Amino acid sequence: MDLIANLKPAGAEIFLLVMACVILIADLLIRQSGRMVTYSLVLVSLLGCALITVGTHAHGVTYAFNNMFVDDLMSDVLKLLTYLAIGMMLVYSRQYLTLRGLFSGEFLVLALFATLGMMVMISANHFLTLYLGLELLSLSLYAMVALYRDSAIATEAAMKYFILGALASGLLLYGMSMLYGATGSLQLAAVSGAILSGSANQTLLVFGLVFVVSGLAFKLGAVPFHMWVPDVYHGAPTAMTMLIGSAPKLAAFAFVSRILVEGLQPLVQHWSGMLVMLAIASMAIGNITAIAQVNIKRMLAYSTIAHMGFMLLGMVSGGIEGYGSAMFYAVIYVLMSLGAFGMIMLLSREGFEADTINDFKGLSQRSPWLAFLMLLLMFSMAGVPPTVGFYAKFSVLNAVVQAGHVWLAVTAVLFSLVGAFYYLRIVKLMYFDAPESRAPIIFGQDTVLLISVNGLGVLLLGLLPGGLMSVCAVSVQQSLLLH
Repeated sequence: MDLIANLKPAGAEIFLLVMACVILIADLLIRQSGRMVTYSLVLVSLLGCALITVGTHAHGVTYAFNNMFVDDLMSDVLKLLTYLAIGMMLVYSRQYLTLRGLFSGEFLVLALFATLGMMVMISANHFLTLYLGLELLSLSLYAMVALYRDSAIATEAAMKYFILGALASGLLLYGMSMLYGATGSLQLAAVSGAILSGSANQTLLVFGLVFVVSGLAFKLGAVPFHMWVPDVYHGAPTAMTMLIGSAPKLAAFAFVSRILVEGLQPLVQHWSGMLVMLAIASMAIGNITAIAQVNIKRMLAYSTIAHMGFMLLGMVSGGIEGYGSAMFYAVIYVLMSLGAFGMIMLLSREGFEADTINDFKGLSQRSPWLAFLMLLLMFSMAGVPPTVGFYAKFSVLNAVVQAGHVWLAVTAVLFSLVGAFYYLRIVKLMYFDAPESRAPIIFGQDTVLLISVNGLGVLLLGLLPGGLMSVCAVSVQQSLLLH
């Protein structure tokens, strides 16, 4: 009975692990021409995970494996969104990867293992489980970036990502070991209890906290630990860049929430000040440096850094409003990021990467519909109403003001205005410049249908944001604040 009670909350993870192993073996028997079979199996696996996640959902909070694993509303919502994001990434990437000879079983299986890592991170309730999920995700991403062996720039990006990622993991592990030394436990609730009771070693606690926050900032790509983000985004094939820049942000939100809100909430006075500095620096460096970029992938990399700064503001605000707005912001950022990178892949063709901003010149003349969708995505990233990006920014700013940090909200608005410039520049190039190339844009029906839903979804969610915002607020309330 105890075994079933343990296995049921982790049913989706177990199913995905089994399917990844089955697909890995089955792919050996499939010829390159039959790669669609593997691709279909991967999508079926994600659908199966979604059904299991919904089917095993229980009201309240369920613990498993000696409280190392938690199944709650927030974890279920984030997992469902992760499956959706990975599925969208695979649909967007299929044609792009096929033309470059990268549409392989290895890519598809690594995507599944990366998804498994994210799922473990989202449901972790113990420092070891958190670290296990993080490393499974990270090692899968390192390998995916390095898959394009014929490209020197991709190999260089993989090396930088691996070395700096290993450094970040070391910082995080060192911080966790210090917290263990200070509190005598690696379980999040026990760590929080030891700090509250006053039995923890305060000096070790503060040092451990600094290392943990530094490791988290590295993984988020927050300034001053952001140096890997532009080079990896630029160097990796666009499909891999899309994966790095989308779904893992959902897992990163859960990771930060579990550690700081659940485990280290009694130290909020210490870590909130650190997050404020990281947020301001990220918004400043991200938005200002993005203006100078001519490569759109590097521009979106600095944009990511700025967006992560905005998400951290929600974490600083605290309470249901603050954490709920941070979760909402992470979800919306993933949706916008998928659309933006999807558009880059849509405009790419064999032997040509549409990765400079000049490649978007005159897009309205080549394809008015794609130009309109890209306009919606850029407006949303800039925070222009009525797109959902405006509401995401507004909800974070509202939470910051409610928490009494008016000066922080003003600073965030000023940097958002700076950021609007480089997003609107893309719109200007699409509608007011002559195209540099009139080569036909070739795309599959599934891709154009998905990019249409993606772009229009940004607009629809902006007009009706209440449902998703409520889901985020209720998830946070039940999962973070009632543990």
